Parts: sequence; C-alpha cells; structure tokens
Amino acid sequence: MVEWITSDGLTGYPEAVAFMEERAGAIARGEADEAVWLVEHPPLYTAGTSARPEDLRDAQRFPVYETRRGGQFTYHGPGQRVVYVMLDLNRRGRDVRRFVQMLEAWVIAALDEFNVTGHIREGRVGVWVERPEKPRLPDGSMAEDKVAAIGIRLRRWVSFHGISINVEPDLEHFSGIVPCGITDHGVTSLVDLGLPVTLPDLDVALRRSFDEVFAEPAEG
Repeated sequence: MVEWITSDGLTGYPEAVAFMEERAGAIARGEADEAVWLVEHPPLYTAGTSARPEDLRDAQRFPVYETRRGGQFTYHGPGQRVVYVMLDLNRRGRDVRRFVQMLEAWVIAALDEFNVTGHIREGRVGVWVERPEKPRLPDGSMAEDKVAAIGIRLRRWVSFHGISINVEPDLEHFSGIVPCGITDHGVTSLVDLGLPVTLPDLDVALRRSFDEVFAEPAEG
C-alpha cells in the first residue's frame, strides 16, 4: 500500500529531508508503508551530487542546500509541486534506470491530462516540452523548455527525493542557477504554457496516473 500525503502551506527543506530519511528507513525495516508526499517549498536552491559551483549564479538570493540526491542545481519555490517518492525497490525490482524511466512516464502521463506533451531527451534529465512559437536554436532545432525535474536517492533500495513539476512558480527565480547544468534550453510552467492549472488539479492527475504507471508490486 502507498500512503499519499499532502502538506498545506510551505514546508521547510531541512524538515522535508528529515522526514524522508526517517520514513525511508522505516520502509526498509518493514515498519511503514511506501509513501508519496506532495509538498510546496519556500524559495530555495538545492545542489545535487553532480552540481558544479560555477552553476550557482546568485548564492545570495535564496538559501542553498547541499543534498545527496542525484543531479545538479535546481530551484524549489511556491507554485511548484514537489513530489517526494518513498518507494521500495526491493519489491519493485532493483533497477534504478527503469525506476527513473517510470518516474518520467508518470510525469508525462499526468501532463497528458492537460493536453501537454512531455518528452524525454537523451542527455537531458527531466521532462521537456517543445516550444514551436519560440525562435529555433542556432543548430536549427526546435526550442524546448523544461517543465519537470527529477532527482532521487536510494538507501537500502528505498527511494526518496523525487520530482518537481512547475505549475506556476516565478520562473525568474531560476536565473540564480544554471538549472540542471543546461544552458541551451529554458524553463517553463503549466501556467506559462497558457494553462490555468492549479496545484490541486495536478495532484488529482498525479494520483490518477500513478496507478497506470506503477503496478501494485508483487509480494516477496
């Protein structure tokens, strides 16, 4: 069974990490159910295990937290749905690559409910949307913006950290970092794409599409 938790208001980042670490440990010990936790953070930057110091453009703008999730720098803030996944890969197959692919597929399925087509691009982690209305890139390819970021950590094959999906954050706040180390593409949100989507709207889509992507794990 997967417990769904939704926190109202803004959740502090250190408190979120402490909760995830405790819950992941309890799941690994067989003392707690798996969990999906939906939160919203105050403005902050996080540095993953691959973060490069030069990608932090404005260290004074918001608090910066070093975290041991995968990935580089990312931004969290109001208007962004952060989805922390505490799932037991011992029961779901010990395949990290497949698990990340399932997270990507989950985001894409949720976005599809709003008629947004998400894409996965080789060498660019996260979920991307094409922007045909924008000027093409110097190489002639279509402009694309990132709508969701993914970064996880495993402990005893239990995942934590997870996904952030831009619903209506202040996109200018991303300028204090090089998001995920990528300079050739931008960042967007569902509202920036012209969709009047709210966090509760997205939560419903995530809950519905979760069961489509993550089959109930077999026992044993």
